[in-house]
Amino acid sequence: MTSDKGLPSHSLPDEGRPWIDVMGELKALKSQDYDWRHGRLPTYTYFYNDDVLEKQTQAYSEYIVENALGEGVAFKSLSTMLADIYEAGKDLFHAPETYGATFTGGGSESLFLAAKTCRDFHRSLRGEPLGHYNIVAGQSAHPTLDKAAHYLDIEVRRTPLDTEYRTTAEGLASAIDDRTIMLFGSAPCYPYGVFDRLADISDLAKERDIWFHVDGCWGGFISPFAEKLGYPIPPWDMRLPGVTSLSADLHKFGYAVKGASLIFYRDKKLQEHEFFESDRWARGTYRTSTVTGSRSAGAISSAWAMMQYLGRKGYLDATQATMSATMQLISGINAISGLKVVEPYGESNLFNFMATDESVDVMAIADVLDEKGWMRGRMREPISIHQGVTAAHLPYVEEYLQILREAVDSVRESGRAGQYNERTY
Repeated sequence: MTSDKGLPSHSLPDEGRPWIDVMGELKALKSQDYDWRHGRLPTYTYFYNDDVLEKQTQAYSEYIVENALGEGVAFKSLSTMLADIYEAGKDLFHAPETYGATFTGGGSESLFLAAKTCRDFHRSLRGEPLGHYNIVAGQSAHPTLDKAAHYLDIEVRRTPLDTEYRTTAEGLASAIDDRTIMLFGSAPCYPYGVFDRLADISDLAKERDIWFHVDGCWGGFISPFAEKLGYPIPPWDMRLPGVTSLSADLHKFGYAVKGASLIFYRDKKLQEHEFFESDRWARGTYRTSTVTGSRSAGAISSAWAMMQYLGRKGYLDATQATMSATMQLISGINAISGLKVVEPYGESNLFNFMATDESVDVMAIADVLDEKGWMRGRMREPISIHQGVTAAHLPYVEEYLQILREAVDSVRESGRAGQYNERTY
């Protein structure tokens, strides 16, 4: 059998195949993918440079067999590394001395644990072991929140954004009732790359005594350094007194190997509601803080190693490269007749660009770019191309802009129409 790409298709062989053949085919399979190393992907990978990739791989491989479920028991080294990671996060996110933190397998798990911990805290507080609650968020909140709520039997109420695509305190306040357990904001939101009105939401959370979670999964390990470099990053972390918990992905701009994320709580006492515990079997008490049981210890070792290897200077350099690429792309796209970057922009390394006249179909442009090996994200509201930027894009800014100019000219001349793809991640 062969795949739709002409490569052989295999079931489990009766006898093992030569390793050289297996690796050769693995490389051939990988050739089907977009070339992330040369800036062809707008998201999914967070490649900095070959040196960091090599170090990531070495650190991960050192703990490729170890199981993070055994942290502090079989593998005490993981506890030491996690303590260092949490202290680094405490400084970056301005957490108080009372903080609690958990290393998770990614942003989805971090958001799940935020919702689960908040729900169980309220069940305990209200004496309702099966209480049904709601979370209030803006339209731009990541759909993982809805995914978590689906599993946890929580309602998510979404409110309209303002003219700058930001969630507002006024909007959230209009949806609060006596079953509301959490307000949710993004720093920045993934669709638009802007920060919600977090200071105002913090004030609302304090006034109403409601848990406030900030989703910093995209920006958590780039925003602190972008702020140091002078970019207009609004207050978003635990400097805001109403922030109860926040999430930040290490496997994005912390440059750890996937999956690695953090959830921080303002008070470690709240974290007690994060744990699952059971003694309903013969072995003894089973207690975990994360959704997964067994999980890779390599994600922890790579996160720790990257923090130690890069240090503040390394993260500042990576952020400078990333934000420089972002600004160059924005400037270059705005200079192309028929296109404009959706405002506001410049708070993060996420933005969208759209067509400005009827002779250019922006989804057709996305089709052309895809055909030329440059994968593009596609936005529904407004219809536009969605672009995340990494340091890997910096050397290829002009190449991309040239391809984009050619794509615009081609679509304009041909009158080609494109199609929005509803399936996004």
